[in-house]
Amino acid sequence: MLSIALSELVQIFRNRLVLLTSFVVPVAPCAFFIYRHEVFADLGSLGYIAAVVMFTVGAFGLYTTTVTTLASRRQNLFLKRLRSTPASDAAILVGLMLPVTVLATVQVVVILTVLAAVTGAPDSFPLLAAAVASTVAMMLALGLATAGLTNSPEHAQVTTLPVSLGAIGVSTWVGITGTQELTELKRLLPGGAATELVLNAWNGGASLADSLPLLVPTLLWVVVAFLLASRMFRWEPRR
Repeated sequence: MLSIALSELVQIFRNRLVLLTSFVVPVAPCAFFIYRHEVFADLGSLGYIAAVVMFTVGAFGLYTTTVTTLASRRQNLFLKRLRSTPASDAAILVGLMLPVTVLATVQVVVILTVLAAVTGAPDSFPLLAAAVASTVAMMLALGLATAGLTNSPEHAQVTTLPVSLGAIGVSTWVGITGTQELTELKRLLPGGAATELVLNAWNGGASLADSLPLLVPTLLWVVVAFLLASRMFRWEPRR
């Protein structure tokens, strides 16, 4: 597994397209949000900025890269060759996804640290860490599921749009309007409960007991996405 992960890390830094989608695309809008934080804080709150930053990296740095990577490895038959080795299916997928997951998590932590340095520390670091971890798990699981529907890296540019733009859209909607209205709908949508958790973690005003149940919808999406991935994921190109 570790040898697969190391090999994949080397490939990431050699592939300009992956570097662009994993680093430049997520970081540029995040830097803009932090630079203009007064404007966006007036529109929503500092927690809203943190949530949008988290989902921007999650959507483009993790989710899209996961789908593109798996589609590429399937197309060039690398997945098929890996299955002829002693490594299990789970070890292969973990090895392939470990580098991009670690890189995306580090990106989120660094960007949120910069935001905290510029605007002030969040109210609850444990809640924020829980929100980041659950969001990373959800976007990774959704990436595995979407990879089953994606025939090539070029096709990934289309198949990833609904989830990536949808998650950022839900985060923006919840971050600006809150969950006082349409509460259940907003929490059930992918990213809604995680955004509310980030708002509580950064802005304060909600107890730990009230906030922890917000992990449930996100973790349910993780389960649903993994179940879909187990049924739809393909190891070889369609003939």
